[in-house]
Amino acid sequence: MRIELEKRAERSISMALVSPLIAILLTVVSAALIFALYGKPPGEALYVYFIKPLTGLRTAQELVVRATPLVMIAVGLSLCYISNNWNIGAEGQYIIGATVGGGIALLFQGQTPFYAVPLILIGGIVGGALWALIPAILKIRFNTNEILTSLMLVYIADKILDYCVRGPWRDPAGLNFPLTANFDNTLPALFRRSPIHLDSIFALLVVAAAAVLLWRGLKGFEIRLLGQAPRAALFAGFSPRKMTLFVFAVSGALAGLAGISVADGTMGLLQLPFASGYGFTAIIVAFLGRLNPVGILLSGLLLALSYLGGEAAQISLKVPIGITSVIQGLLLFYVLACDTLILYRIRFVRGAVKVA
Repeated sequence: MRIELEKRAERSISMALVSPLIAILLTVVSAALIFALYGKPPGEALYVYFIKPLTGLRTAQELVVRATPLVMIAVGLSLCYISNNWNIGAEGQYIIGATVGGGIALLFQGQTPFYAVPLILIGGIVGGALWALIPAILKIRFNTNEILTSLMLVYIADKILDYCVRGPWRDPAGLNFPLTANFDNTLPALFRRSPIHLDSIFALLVVAAAAVLLWRGLKGFEIRLLGQAPRAALFAGFSPRKMTLFVFAVSGALAGLAGISVADGTMGLLQLPFASGYGFTAIIVAFLGRLNPVGILLSGLLLALSYLGGEAAQISLKVPIGITSVIQGLLLFYVLACDTLILYRIRFVRGAVKVA
């Protein structure tokens, strides 16, 4: 007997809407089992991980801060995935955006002109976009696999930042730690003494712009058509090559904006380690949000909660911080599994496998 996946005649819209909730429920159950294996009371552990971070104003503000880069990166990735372009290297684009924008911030050290912050943000956007265009150009010119090239560029980006922070940009007054001097020009906080900066408004604007683009604009129709019916798109005169360049550039630009927003707004400097895994976690955010900008906003808050919950569990329950990555990985697994079962049904077939 063997197991086969048989494609369903049509996709259930109701199950497509419910499946993220099923995936979240399965993740919570799995998290309870993991905590039990660590010898922690599951009920208390789940409260610490999922509920406690929501109980105070300060933690709620931190939730918004953590969700902001996830949402911006995930929206850009969703445009790639909808058009059937697989950008897996948003982490590298995030790092390069922070590096380029941070370099511009250091040029203005000791100066506070009004145009410094806009130039810093533009530097981050352009840096991320150019870094994302590398796998896009390799794909359309040499037919390389964008999954591999974009992923490998993450490690190159990390080494570039490492060289800059440990080398020419290291703060002489930093006691030999791998960090730069504090930026003199940073994103303003939305509220006095609040960790929430202007980048949170950027994230909301990105969500709104992406929603209009996808569902009200011609370019959004082109993106969706190229992903769902490439041959029909060709007959309509749409260019897959131009679309690949467009979605990678937008995706990289948003990842770069997220990177410099964290460096300039949240941290106020560049330091090692800088890569936080946001670029990889944003993949989960994109799929959990159904590649829909509004859904991504909600799933970004959920994944940000997992970061805060992991830190709270590490402090209160003395469990490894790596448990956050495990739970996030399980969430992605359950999301993809539920999606598979929406499109396919499981069949048990008797008999040996036929070899052609």
